[in-house]
Amino acid sequence: MVKRRKLRPEVKATKPFAEHIRAIFNESFRTLYNPRQIARRVGAKNEMQRREVAALLENMEQEGFLLQESPGRYRRNPADLFLSGTFTRNHHRLSITPDNGGEAIEVSESNARHALSGDRVEYMPINHGKYKGEAEVTDIIERRAAQQIVGTVEKTGPRELLLRVDSRAFDSHVYIPATKTLGAQEGEKVIARLTDWPLYNDSPQGEIVEILGQSGENDTEMHAILAEFGLPTRYPEELEKIADTIDEKISAEEIARREDFRQVTTFTIDPADAKDFDDALSLRRTPDGEWEVGVHIADVTHYVKEGSPIDREAYQRGTSVYLVDRTVPMLPERLCNHICSLRPQEEKLCFSVIFTLDEEAHVKKSHIARTVIRSDRRFAYEEAQQVIETGHGDCAEEILTLNRLAMALRKQRFAHGAIDFDREEMKFIIDEKGRPIGVYNKVSKEANKLIEEFMLLANRTVAEAIGRTPKGKTPKSFVYRVHDNPDPEKMASLSEFVNRLGLKLKATGTRNEITDSINQMLSQVHNTPEENLISTLTIRTMAKAVYTTDNIGHYGLAFDYYTHFTSPIRRYPDMMVHRLLERYLNNGRSVDKEKLEEKCQHASDMEQLAANAERASIKYKQAEYLGERLGETYDGTISGISDRGLYVEIDENKCEGFVPMRDLDDDYYEFDEKNYRLVGRRTHRHYCLGDPLRIVIARVDLERRQIDFALEGHLSDRPAATPVAKKPGKSAKGLSPKDFGLKKARRHKRRK
Repeated sequence: MVKRRKLRPEVKATKPFAEHIRAIFNESFRTLYNPRQIARRVGAKNEMQRREVAALLENMEQEGFLLQESPGRYRRNPADLFLSGTFTRNHHRLSITPDNGGEAIEVSESNARHALSGDRVEYMPINHGKYKGEAEVTDIIERRAAQQIVGTVEKTGPRELLLRVDSRAFDSHVYIPATKTLGAQEGEKVIARLTDWPLYNDSPQGEIVEILGQSGENDTEMHAILAEFGLPTRYPEELEKIADTIDEKISAEEIARREDFRQVTTFTIDPADAKDFDDALSLRRTPDGEWEVGVHIADVTHYVKEGSPIDREAYQRGTSVYLVDRTVPMLPERLCNHICSLRPQEEKLCFSVIFTLDEEAHVKKSHIARTVIRSDRRFAYEEAQQVIETGHGDCAEEILTLNRLAMALRKQRFAHGAIDFDREEMKFIIDEKGRPIGVYNKVSKEANKLIEEFMLLANRTVAEAIGRTPKGKTPKSFVYRVHDNPDPEKMASLSEFVNRLGLKLKATGTRNEITDSINQMLSQVHNTPEENLISTLTIRTMAKAVYTTDNIGHYGLAFDYYTHFTSPIRRYPDMMVHRLLERYLNNGRSVDKEKLEEKCQHASDMEQLAANAERASIKYKQAEYLGERLGETYDGTISGISDRGLYVEIDENKCEGFVPMRDLDDDYYEFDEKNYRLVGRRTHRHYCLGDPLRIVIARVDLERRQIDFALEGHLSDRPAATPVAKKPGKSAKGLSPKDFGLKKARRHKRRK
């Protein structure tokens, strides 16, 4: 052990020397230096300065900044350089999002240490060399990434099998030993589990845990998408059996404990193909001429007790998952489609919010109650819309009145600063084999907005009932649905972009000023080719809505209090809200906030997974639909730009594909991120977000859900920028041929 010398009193630490030494070791933390080398690098000129450097090195070792690997040889102690974050692989772009919430930092494959998307990693910023400004993964703290992956058997041999992973975020084959194949054959889609990935191997090893079926078959591909995101493909049979034992009969004692709405006109309005009806509306006149509107929500928690096997499964799932051709339910079918579903002409138990409204839809009073109802009619949205448009049909008076009240509620909401996002939703026409034979865009009409407004009102009222407390009283722990303010920098970038399109957007000011400006902009582009693009870009500037116990309000809806109460059949947070409501309405004590926050985080995570799976199923059906139309041409609009190429959305059907940069071969294009465009280095031709293009369906990869377009022509009215003119007769160095020859001759003469 090397005995440390005490710093001599006569040697004083010079600040410039100390800073310079730290900079040297920070630049190359792996390099070993002795005092003489450091003294030379910092410019120590005499014995006194060299002694000062030696003393500084000893002090830096004692404080932990340096390590002494051997007597007189120091290197940077990397312990305080190590940070932690979440690793992401996204279309061959690797990055780490720091745990402290800072900006993502890029990682090169050679510095990734075989990390997978979702892994929590230890990393270190690189401050010098080829990868300066990036990060290096130094350790994988936790394999959060799905060890379960989905792929297609690409090659088999007598002793091995190679698996091609479907996900574009995973760019390696997986080696499967002969004893771990489950007998899978080439062309089959399988689920595999990663077992090992040695640092010296390019590919990981794994074992097949389930064979899904032949690649390309609809059921196989939908199950593959669910498995890719770690979502279940079927409901556990043992829980279905438990659900079959639940008594659906409603006792007279239970009815006596509830408010009775069985004689009040009540109906449901849902999509035509819906089977689970978890909300209903009732309407009747009050004696003083006002309107009583009941928002009745299926009382799921009456049947699903907290901590029961069905409840635990529902919590793990978090939400029902809606793929293009199927629903993967959160609850057993008997509960979601039969016992809890508010089917017509059946008595059902509900948790309800009852409102008294005047003719202008101002809420005079409201209360929350457990109820029993009997729905008179089940409407599809199209049927309710027909009643609104014609004024005739079943429950016409009630539907028309509710629609008028809903329109007034909507007007009030926008007057308070809500944002009017009204995007079209892509829908597929599917044949009996699950193949897409048509695409159309579903437009939200008055019937949809009628239901939306009353659900929003109920959610807000429930959140206010618990969250709004008198001064001096501590609010009870509750589940809120919050939406943070948009990022100012993103708003400024959006404002700058739309200004170039002739639109105005106020990026700073009060909340109402900004939201009014957003709504005016969205109104200007309504029913124009740019509408979907501008709506998409505006949504991207917004924060994501999440579940949490810390209420910060909902920016997009302009509500100070908001929660999810109205869909307990398909969302677990709504069940949590129902249980908390019952507890607090009965004067129960506040639940543990920390445990509730954990459940909120889990619900937010599962919601995001379900949304990703839904998008993946849409991308697959888009690829399947366009795969049968290779070579066909369409008009499209540039919907996204990256340093890899252009994203183009087809105007006719809203299917999106990609034009790779390598196919833009008339010039070398550079990505101008600030101005959302690609610019040709030689021709100065540019492709901007929102530009119209004529594209050809060039390539489709079904397994990776990837669609490539090729350009037929650039249809923008803007002429390409004129290249900078060069003077005739000048070479690339700015010299005439004669000048160039003379200079070359002079150099030759000097050499001789």
